[in-house]
Order: sequence, then structure tokens, then C-alpha cells
Amino acid sequence: MESCVPLTKDMLKNPVQLQVKDEELDFSRAKQMADQEAKKLTADPMLLAWYNAKTGQYSPPVSCCGDDDRPAWLIYAQSRGGNIYIDINDLDYVFVYRPFEDEA
Repeated sequence: MESCVPLTKDMLKNPVQLQVKDEELDFSRAKQMADQEAKKLTADPMLLAWYNAKTGQYSPPVSCCGDDDRPAWLIYAQSRGGNIYIDINDLDYVFVYRPFEDEA
């Protein structure tokens, strides 16, 4: 699964940046860390999208390649209110959240 447009840091507005010195860091652990960070910003964060640069995988698995200058998974998250960005190890893992409906 490869995105049409490569992700760059300037696509993420005010991301929370985490640097993790752990060569064994995998997606599961990165997600746990991102969930914890998101909960510091909103009581009940809703994960809308994620990206794993190590494998090239992302979710949701949208593959439309429009005229936009952002990856389709990021467009999906942003168009649904995603405004909390957790960037782990310089885009190795990226998670996009929004506050749960009651908080929005």
C-alpha cells in the first residue's frame, strides 16, 4: 500500500513530536505512545488515520489520487476534523486524532 503523495512535515499543523530512542519500537508500541499523548490534549481522542513509514502502510486504506498535494489518508482525517497530530521519530509513525464528538 503506497500513498500517491509522500508525507512531509509541513503537512502537519503543530504536531506533537516524540523522539523515541528504541530500536525495537514497533507500530503497536508507537500507537500506545500516540494514544497517551493525544489523551493529554483531549479527554477522549478518536483516531482517524495513521501512517507507518517503516512498512509504507496507512489507514484508512484510501487510494484516491486527486489533485491535492497531501496523501489521501491525511485528506480523509483532516476532512473529518483531525487536528491532533502525533509524529514519532520524524515521520516514522504518524497518528491523526480528533476530539470525540461531545468535545468538538
